[in-house]
Amino acid sequence: MLISRNRQKLIQSAVYFSSNTEGCGKVKLFKLLYLLDFTHFRATGRSVTGLEYVAWKLGPVPVELAQEWDQLEPDMAEAISIVPEQVIDHVRERVVPRVQFDDSLFTRRELELMNQIALQHARDLSKPMVNVTHEERGPWAAIWDNGRGFNERIPYTLGIPETDAHRDAVLEAAREYESISAAQRARH
Repeated sequence: MLISRNRQKLIQSAVYFSSNTEGCGKVKLFKLLYLLDFTHFRATGRSVTGLEYVAWKLGPVPVELAQEWDQLEPDMAEAISIVPEQVIDHVRERVVPRVQFDDSLFTRRELELMNQIALQHARDLSKPMVNVTHEERGPWAAIWDNGRGFNERIPYTLGIPETDAHRDAVLEAAREYESISAAQRARH
């Protein structure tokens, strides 16, 4: 039986990134989660958090988390706080962890990937990270298409280049995982 821990992994990923990067606000967290999910999918055929991303002007947005952002669900609010900070001419939100990170939910690969992403973007603010998620011919750019793809879902499969030697195996793993997940959902 496949047990989904996507929500707990999302919450703990937010705790991890807010604990291990500077200036982690809404936009930066969304981009870090996108990098985590799409990079992990590219290697394994499944995301870490199970989030779906859509294309908005400023980049990929995890729609479920964006919808809950202004009023976090109790489980998320227990783990992180969103603190407004005055920055010269505007107010910026900063994500502050309220609990210690729990690594027990994650595989070794997921933990290593989170660490790599956090180290690589530790000091980046959200503006420099736009370049990372907006890479030419990347998943977001393919859907965004100069605004024509606004609010369209970004399929994880776009994160695997056609030239990737392991593309077929990863896509097969993704299909198997989705098939198992769908069968479980149908039983409940």
